Amino acid sequence: MPDYPRAFVPDDRVEPVPRRLRAYLAGELVLDTRRAQYVWEWPFYPHYYIPIDDVNRSILIDEHRTERIRCGTGRVHGVRLGETSRPSSVRWYGDDALPGLAETVRFDWAALDSWFEEDEEVFVHPRNPYARVDALRSTRRVRVELDGIVLAESTSPVLLFETGLPTRYYLNRTEVNLAHLVPSGTRTACPYKGRTSQYWSVRGNGTIHPDLAWSYEFPTGALLPIAGLIAFYNEKVDLIVDGERLARPKTHFS
Repeated sequence: MPDYPRAFVPDDRVEPVPRRLRAYLAGELVLDTRRAQYVWEWPFYPHYYIPIDDVNRSILIDEHRTERIRCGTGRVHGVRLGETSRPSSVRWYGDDALPGLAETVRFDWAALDSWFEEDEEVFVHPRNPYARVDALRSTRRVRVELDGIVLAESTSPVLLFETGLPTRYYLNRTEVNLAHLVPSGTRTACPYKGRTSQYWSVRGNGTIHPDLAWSYEFPTGALLPIAGLIAFYNEKVDLIVDGERLARPKTHFS
């Protein structure tokens, strides 16, 4: 059993989205709604289902076929706007859909270039309203090691608690042995924290271990305490917290 709360919502749960949603493709507004629905197609996070009346239908290209999932039968569409085309990226649901989903459309996340909840951009997938992400200052003593090499030691970490993921330990750069860190071109994004600004691989004992650490220079407003700090993957390094060596979890998300 993991030592952190698991994310769990029953499949096919439908709940209203109280936030205004907008999304863009090739610089143009594709949808603008205050009437979206969350649908949990799996337990970890929901998808947005958008009323068709709140979508620019002119960009939808009917592919004249259907796909059946538990939520209902979706008519498959692509999107096209100018030179930008994303085939088979939209499902338009009819009267056999779950209650509240008739005449809604579900866009693949990557079908559109950017998504906004109110005026804040959201990355990767919709935020789960049942998940929490908290960044808390701490005085726990944290040491990070790899193959016997000490990569960092801190007595003033910021602990990031995210539902469904192991606790992440964000450390001041002055507490990290930067001599072992090699800048990487990797960048990732998180629905709750924003876009990473830097990744590092670790050089140790003649081996390069790719992409073990990362930082958010400009995280979302709710998580400003982690700005500029460095975290390491619990799954790939040895973490000693208050003298106790933690077991490496199997999960792998930043």
